[in-house]
Amino acid sequence: MSGFRDQILSEARSWIGTPYVHQSSVKGAGTDCLGLLRGVWRAHYGEEPEKVPPYTLDWSEVRQDEQLWSAAQRHLVAKPLRSEAPGDVLLFRMRAGAVAKHLGIVGRTGSDASFIHAYSRFGVMESALSRPWRRRVVARFEFPEEAR
Repeated sequence: MSGFRDQILSEARSWIGTPYVHQSSVKGAGTDCLGLLRGVWRAHYGEEPEKVPPYTLDWSEVRQDEQLWSAAQRHLVAKPLRSEAPGDVLLFRMRAGAVAKHLGIVGRTGSDASFIHAYSRFGVMESALSRPWRRRVVARFEFPEEAR
């Protein structure tokens, strides 16, 4: 694994234990899944690439607008779904027909694959990337070597 990916993973894991707080992005105090990614971004590049507008729990669903996917395409590097590496960013569709709006960072690949994510009621944790989670992955990205 490259030093860059090691840094991404180290930063993501340093958020483990941060409570889940909708729309927040403060390590140790509170974050949601997008906030975790924002925090990792800030640790590596400084300022965030764009301002995140306030969002509700059902954001994007009414208009079926893939806002999170579009933002990921603007700032991250798209990868083939099968091309797995630690430090990759995963985008999940939590229900069939719903917009994709959960994010995680791959911790390990292989037979004990895992991902780091902020999950409501649990906070930031490293979970097994089990078959049910894998079925929900709709896109895979990597952090760019330099901010776009």
